[in-house]
Amino acid sequence: MSRVFCLAKSRGQAEEVVRVLLSAGFSPNNVSVLFLDKTAAEDLSHEQHAGDPQGIVEGASSGALAGGVLGSLTGIGAPSIPGLGPLVAAGRFMATLGGAAIGGMAGGLTAAFAGMGISEDEAKRYEGRIEEGDVLISVHSENYGDMESVKTMFESAKVEEILHTGETLRM
Repeated sequence: MSRVFCLAKSRGQAEEVVRVLLSAGFSPNNVSVLFLDKTAAEDLSHEQHAGDPQGIVEGASSGALAGGVLGSLTGIGAPSIPGLGPLVAAGRFMATLGGAAIGGMAGGLTAAFAGMGISEDEAKRYEGRIEEGDVLISVHSENYGDMESVKTMFESAKVEEILHTGETLRM
């Protein structure tokens, strides 16, 4: 399996990139996004009674995605990673991070990214950028030609930190 990752500077830029990918025929099952849910983090920091914080995060995250192009992606959820806080994850990121959040993953996102073939240095850089508000986008495919197309789309969208894992791409 090959993956191409990038960082969008805003949710709006991420939505446009996802829209282009879906319009080009990429399956919502193969497109993933991950970003810090600042609204849920603020809600949690103001929560004063003993309720279920996970429910608060899930509700805030659902509202953050409702009606948007990101809402068309598969497997949307709101894992909370120790030390980072509530995230919005869709696609394979949710599958990877959902179990990590439940298990209280040591190492946070960096450890999860390592399992996706991202080097520790790149993983730490991605985690830092997500903490700053960037949106991580990933496309997964078995087809080398698809990955070349994704790379070209990412470059055209002027996203940052384009990274490929798996089969070698001409970068």
